[in-house]
Amino acid sequence: EDLKRCFPDTYRQILSLAYYLILEDRNPLSRFPHWASLHNHPHGSVISSQRSSELFASISEPARQKFFGLQAKRRLEREYLAYDITSISSYSKCLRQVRWGHNRDHESLAQLNLALLFGQKSRLPFYYRKMAGNIPDVKTLKKLLSDMNIMGYEKIKVVLDRGFFSAANINGLYKNHLKFIIAAKLTLKRVQKHLDTVRDTMRIWTHYHQDYELYTYSIPIVWNYVQERPYKGDTIKDARRMYLHLYYSLERALEDEKAFHNRLAGWQKELEGDKRHPDHEKYYNKYFDVKRTPVRGIKVTAKEDALRETKRNYGYFALMSNEIKDAVEALEIYRNKDLVEKAFDNLKDRLNLRRVAVSSEQSLDGKLFVEFIALIFLSCITKRMQDTKMFKDFTLQAVLDELDSIECFEFPGHKMQIGEITKKQIELYSKLSIRPPTSLQ
Repeated sequence: EDLKRCFPDTYRQILSLAYYLILEDRNPLSRFPHWASLHNHPHGSVISSQRSSELFASISEPARQKFFGLQAKRRLEREYLAYDITSISSYSKCLRQVRWGHNRDHESLAQLNLALLFGQKSRLPFYYRKMAGNIPDVKTLKKLLSDMNIMGYEKIKVVLDRGFFSAANINGLYKNHLKFIIAAKLTLKRVQKHLDTVRDTMRIWTHYHQDYELYTYSIPIVWNYVQERPYKGDTIKDARRMYLHLYYSLERALEDEKAFHNRLAGWQKELEGDKRHPDHEKYYNKYFDVKRTPVRGIKVTAKEDALRETKRNYGYFALMSNEIKDAVEALEIYRNKDLVEKAFDNLKDRLNLRRVAVSSEQSLDGKLFVEFIALIFLSCITKRMQDTKMFKDFTLQAVLDELDSIECFEFPGHKMQIGEITKKQIELYSKLSIRPPTSLQ
């Protein structure tokens, strides 16, 4: 309905392409004509490669923003929205936001970045935005907050990983009256200070949670809020309430220590073999004493105090929130953030968006929107499968394949008729809360 209101002339084409992206796993859009000849779909006709490019270019920014606004009114519940960024590689030299940056897929290609907001209760994508590929994560939050204000979104709650942690971002969240949970770096002085005071006392049975197999500890703290007001030439300073949640996982500590020992062994081997790597010099100097003698050659000795100091924080991690007082509740909300990672996986792999294959800004914007529509449908199907525990017996692909095998027949002057639907297919429709089809017209 919202899609029809925003794109009255092309919504059927958008839906057809979205359905194709979901059903034809990892296939390029150039295969759409073949798929369309075998399927009944909303548009009902073939969409050529040229026509799909024209469609993408016709999807305007005002119409997209209108769609986001309509969806927000339907789905903006009192839930936390997980925010994260991924990179999409591109060979194109024509797209202005394709830049060299930190490529999360470790590909030696220029990229653009894609930010996504994902509802943790609804488990549905809420909003997306593309950005230049060379912008660090920590600098993107300011633009997100600006977008939320422009679109009139209030009482937003966000979950952020530590890549977004900065004093400016925390102040921005307070300024915009947003609730948040954010992972904090243990190297922060305010975190280290509180951790040092409870490091020994938090690791007792009273603070242990069997379900998560870790120790937790919560501390009410004060955030020193700062807001510069250039238009008035002054600065507001205030004390804001915050909760620091500390965690210790023995399993995580062992994993961290094992990984560190593997790195140490590699650095020591490089030193002893006189094969020093320029990028590792800071680690050589920090963790080893190296002596050369004419008789014994190179002697490498570990700096045990430095090793102990590094391993001191292994197993610990921290979250900060201006709303959630309970450490376990904060952890549960934060861990649900992996919904965004799974959504990125779906976009890149299943929906074939690992690389950008368009040559103009308008086509890129339109294609991203169609991919976003497909992601909404895919996320909804996944949510219903999770709610009814269907993943115990089926994969997503198995369900789609089973329902995709239903045949239909068209006779001149008659409604399109559905072929026989099996008992298994009826059960799948029932679990997905979808009425089985009886006629397609």
